This record gives sequence, C-alpha cells and structure tokens, in this order.
Amino acid sequence: MSAGKYSGFTSVARQAMMQPQESMLEVKSNKKKLFIGIPKETSFQENRIALTPLSVALLINNGHDVYLESNAGQAANFTDNNYSEQGAQIVYDTKKVYEADIIIKIAPPTLEEIELMKPGQLLISTLQLATLKAESLHALIKKKITAVCFEHLEDEGGSLTVVRAMSEIVGATSVLIAAEYLSNIFEGKGLMLGGITGVPPTEIVILGAGTVGEYAARTAISLGAEVKVFDPSIYKLRRLQNNIGARVFTSVVQPIVLEKAITTCDVAIGAMRAEDGRSPCIVSEATVSRMKPNSVIIDVSIDQGGCFETSEVTNHTHPVFRKYDVIHYCVPNIASRVARTATYALTNIFAPILLDIGEQGSLKNVIWQKAGIRKAVYIYQGHLTNKHFGERFNIPSKDLDLLVVSNH
Repeated sequence: MSAGKYSGFTSVARQAMMQPQESMLEVKSNKKKLFIGIPKETSFQENRIALTPLSVALLINNGHDVYLESNAGQAANFTDNNYSEQGAQIVYDTKKVYEADIIIKIAPPTLEEIELMKPGQLLISTLQLATLKAESLHALIKKKITAVCFEHLEDEGGSLTVVRAMSEIVGATSVLIAAEYLSNIFEGKGLMLGGITGVPPTEIVILGAGTVGEYAARTAISLGAEVKVFDPSIYKLRRLQNNIGARVFTSVVQPIVLEKAITTCDVAIGAMRAEDGRSPCIVSEATVSRMKPNSVIIDVSIDQGGCFETSEVTNHTHPVFRKYDVIHYCVPNIASRVARTATYALTNIFAPILLDIGEQGSLKNVIWQKAGIRKAVYIYQGHLTNKHFGERFNIPSKDLDLLVVSNH
C-alpha cells in the first residue's frame, strides 16, 4: 500500500528530472582589484595610520593588494611584521608606495609627496582646507589627482564621521590630560580629578557643547567632577544634556557668569570651533590672570587659534607652559597622543569605503550611491569641485555631478 501511494509521485518526479533545465545567465560583476599604498607619515608628531593590520587582511582577502612603507605603523605600535603576516607587502622605498592606484594617509600631502604621486591617482587624506597652500592645490590639479578630503566625509546621519570620531577621542582624552596636570607629578595642585567622600569635587568648565565638549563632560562626570558647560547655542546645550542623560550646569556665554566660573574652576577646557576661520576667543588674558594658581587650561581649539587669549601652540614633546601661574596645554593634535585608539576609529571608516570602491569598480560609482563621499571629493580627476576654493585661489571650479557624468 505504501509503495502504491508514492508510485505516482515517483513517476512524476522522474519525468520532471528529464525535462530541460534553465541555465543561469552570467551576471557581470563590476568588482575591481585595488592597489592601495600606505606611506609613512612625515608630518611632525603624526602618530596615526589609516588602516590596522586586520583591515589590511580584510582588503587582501577580498582580492586587493596593499603596499605599506616600512615602519608606517610603528608610532601606533603596529609593527611591519603585524602587517606582513596579514598579507601586506612591506616596501622600503617611498617611491614604490606611490606607485599604487590609491594612496591613503592621515596628514595632507606635502609638495615632495605630491611630486612622487602618479597622474590620475586617488588620494584619501586630510587636506586641512584652512591652511592648504595654493602650490599644493595646483600640483594636485596638474597631476589630475582625485582628492578625497576625509575630514568632510559624512555618514548616513549627515554628521562628519571622521571629525566626530576624533572629537570623541579628544574630548575624553582632554579630561585625562587635565587629571595628570592636576597631580603633584606635574607640579599641579595635587588634586585628584573628581572627589571622594567628604572631599569637594574638582570644578571643570567646558567651553563648547559640540562633540568634544560632550565627551569631555561625559568623562569628567564619570570621574566625579563638577561640570559647567558654556555655549552660545541653546540647541547644542539641550542636545548635550539629552545625550549625556544627566542634568549638568549649562549656560549661554554670559560674560559675567563665564568669568566667575573660569576664575573659580580647577580646569578649563576650550572646545569651541568655527565653521570657517578662527575659533572664537572668549576668555581674555585678564580673566586668565585671575584664575587660581596651578589651575589647568586645555585649549583643544588651538588649531583654529584657541579660545583663550593666553594660548600658544605647543607639541607632544613640550606640551605645556605656564602663564600667570596657570598651566596651559595647547597641543593641536591630541588624537595622536592615543594613536592606536585613533587608528582603530579611522580604520572602521576607511576599510568599508575601500571595499565599496572595489565592489563597485570605481570611486565614481560609489560617489553616486553615497552623497557623504561626494561631498568629500574636492578634486575630481584634476578638476576643482569646490566653489569656495575656486574663488579663494582664483581657479575655475566645476560641479562634481556634471564631472562624474561626463567622465567615463
């Protein structure tokens, strides 16, 4: 009975198997093998590197080639052996690295580095548009370079993804730096940042309620400090409180209130940024002169001129100076102080972009799909695409969308 039950089904199945089968049409892939070069940074005290060994392994496992200049990751505590074990080719001649189709680095390229580049390359790096020299811009245009200014990369939410990642690091690190210079080891007040039972907490004033200010406030609060945040924008102050999830002292920039807070605090952190040009200098030299002896100023905005009138640029070798018996820390590249953490943050952004370029076959296809990358392209195949830059350097600029359409 069992055999009879399935006998008809077996016959039908046998007939189906004898029927002509569909053949799958081959789908062409746009995938392209990338040749990526990572040169060693020559910029002063730039300790970061764009890709970690594991990200290099991911790229190589996807069929791409990576050339790494010897000791390029040493400052971030990644050895040549770490990279070579993951498949990177270690080269000792800088010229060899610049034979790659894609150059990815941290600091803006110098004229000497641009000279080593070959025509038509893709450059992914900072350009530091506020300080970029006309000679460098002309040299990039002459070689028909496509330059992606990665500090202008945007994520899906519209925020500047690299800037935000570095700002999170800088905000948290600035509080830890302040803790060091409050201690006796650095001839500070001898205070522990925060406080313990029966001992009043240290007071920290943060100027700016952006990402740096938010993460500085988070870290300071977690250590038990009393935090006051000042910013001209009510919206930013409200957002900071919502993001932190705690009620902290916030105020718009009222001169009398700000002066009182600065002169009584133990630490003042300047984290106010300008969209273009110099950061607002809102603390006068007279106010700094009335601060408590051995107080600490961390001026994160020093790369834009600083928030304090007494600020002067320092470096990681000689990070502080004293003025009016107030310790000033004014290093512009704080993220390089924790280069390994910063590298992990950067590689999380760059590795997916490089994989996308490989999958789509060209940067052009990725540009069309992701507006955040489109906004970061400042030179496309030798054509300047930024109107502001064109006016500043008296160079004709062209619309990026039209360029991408017309260049195949």
